[in-house]
Amino acid sequence: MLILYYSTMWGQELCVPGPGLAGVEFTTDRRRHASAHAVIFHIPQLKYGRWMFLPKKLPGQLWVAWSMESEENHPLLRHPRFMKRFDLTMTYRRTADIPVSYLPNDKSLVRGLRQPLPPKISEPLVAAFVSSSCNRSRRQEYMRELTRCLPIASYGSFLRNRTLADDQGRASKLETIARYKFTLAFENSCCEDYVTEKFYDPLLAGSVPIYLGAPNVEQFAPGEHSFINTANFPAPKHLAEYLRALDGDDAAYQAYFVWKEKPYRAEFQNLLAFSRVTTAERLCEMIQAKLKGG
Repeated sequence: MLILYYSTMWGQELCVPGPGLAGVEFTTDRRRHASAHAVIFHIPQLKYGRWMFLPKKLPGQLWVAWSMESEENHPLLRHPRFMKRFDLTMTYRRTADIPVSYLPNDKSLVRGLRQPLPPKISEPLVAAFVSSSCNRSRRQEYMRELTRCLPIASYGSFLRNRTLADDQGRASKLETIARYKFTLAFENSCCEDYVTEKFYDPLLAGSVPIYLGAPNVEQFAPGEHSFINTANFPAPKHLAEYLRALDGDDAAYQAYFVWKEKPYRAEFQNLLAFSRVTTAERLCEMIQAKLKGG
């Protein structure tokens, strides 16, 4: 079975899937389009009008719409005429044909979530890594207002007032936010199921996420009382007051980590089990079933 990635995610090199996919070949060579059993399109890279110039869909060939980006930022994903071209969807949506989670699928996540709380040695109370200009959630406005009430160590390009001495990517980010009591986990849009690494990274590092984003984020949390939801506060100033109160009450702050000592919530356990099967394996299983008429 030949699977053609007509476009990879933002032009990145295609990572060849690991074992367990015997008889499956992945390619990015568009010249092999006529031989491909399935063709995958990274939807966020298609613009209005350009999709009309996609290649001809061949009889029996499956087309897969792929996106890890929010539908708010890429409305083609909700365009009926456009989406009729595709047989399968592969997105962050749990209702997608091939759901793709932002939850890492390696064992380090499970080990990291169970690690003891690291010492909080950095000031101020809150760290932030906000860089993208995408702002459908109005996170920039919320963060700007919050900084008027409470100092924030901002390492992202938005309102930057801190820099990393030796930036090694995600490892440096996790090491940095581990030193702060709280970390802003602000999504660029507020879509159901759109829960990204912004939520998981603080949990992994041992910092309390202050979340702004998906209305159903609770379904993605490892335990009760594991994060602070901005939706529960009338305004940023009320959130700032609450954070100051937690800073002065160690027992109340430590209560945000009791979940580390308890079994994970059933929904989170299901997410962990789901993430152990690679996206490539689930993609192939779905394509094979569809080709067989399943």
